[in-house]
Amino acid sequence: MPSSNDPQVILEVKNLKKYFPIKKGFIKRVVGQVRAVDGVSFYINEGETLGLVGESGCGKTTTSRCILRAIDPTSGQVLFRKQDGAVVDIAALPESEMRPLRSEMQMIFQDPFASLNPRMNLLDIVGEPLLNIGGMKSRDQRTERVAELLQLVGLRPEYMQRFPHAFSGGQRQRIVIARALALHPRLVVADEPVSALDVSVQAQVLNLMLDLQRKLNLTYLFVAHDLSVVKHICDRVTVMYVGKIVEMAPTHDIFFEPLHPYTEALMAAVPVADPTVRSDMTPLEGDVPNPANPPSGCYFHPRCRYAVDLCSQETPEMTELKPGHFVSCHRAHELDLVGITGTRFGAIQTNAITENIV
Repeated sequence: MPSSNDPQVILEVKNLKKYFPIKKGFIKRVVGQVRAVDGVSFYINEGETLGLVGESGCGKTTTSRCILRAIDPTSGQVLFRKQDGAVVDIAALPESEMRPLRSEMQMIFQDPFASLNPRMNLLDIVGEPLLNIGGMKSRDQRTERVAELLQLVGLRPEYMQRFPHAFSGGQRQRIVIARALALHPRLVVADEPVSALDVSVQAQVLNLMLDLQRKLNLTYLFVAHDLSVVKHICDRVTVMYVGKIVEMAPTHDIFFEPLHPYTEALMAAVPVADPTVRSDMTPLEGDVPNPANPPSGCYFHPRCRYAVDLCSQETPEMTELKPGHFVSCHRAHELDLVGITGTRFGAIQTNAITENIV
């Protein structure tokens, strides 16, 4: 796996963990840990889009927040290459040293209704990072910069005196994107940026993000549930299950040549807009394991139809079975999962969103 020593790698996450304590009793005694993120490792090359996918509760959002130090990780390293080429461990930096880095890393939140202050107009919302971190004290300068940002995301500059309630969901998400771009970031973490929007608006926002990436050479960590969107805009995909990475590969390989049974199940569950295409995949049985009490060995083995005794006894290591294709499975080298997913996605997978992505 490439490391932070590679000049193309802008972010490398090594064995990242985030445990939340379980407290009980009058004195709040710690009786256990919720392993929200349990030893995650991956990397992102500069200028690419890495998709982070998995079921709800698997730790995607917690991982993204740990990367930006919105919450402090329990252990592990988050190595970020700054604009000057120096590599810093974000997980180990004190808060006073994190502040200058905020301009290089920003986040697009999932809910545009909750991520904007209803008491502030657009000039104050988009201009706030320019004042607090960018040091732009002049209101006239902030007004000029905010006007540029609004135009960049497809909004009219005269809107800057309006408040969030005056905008639709898609327009609010454009405002969130404008705020994220205010300080010229290099890494943008997009936490399900279109899941709260109408289908008719999602393609517009995704096209905007793609255009901005080309214009500004942005690097995206794209957290999503909609695999059809991931297939069209991500260069590589990382699959999470109960706080662990189970597979990481180029997008084409994930969709057409998956090596992990959980990835197979995710792909087979995606609806295809073709009544002639049928899946032979048996739906997953059982529930997602409790991250406070995960099973032994491979976390997926209680639901895996390919599991053997070894799967419940030993935790599989992340192994590169093909160039750039990493998988954590004891039996990945002997399974043939292409038949199901390759047929389904080869048949054409479209929906109202992806048909409009150009």
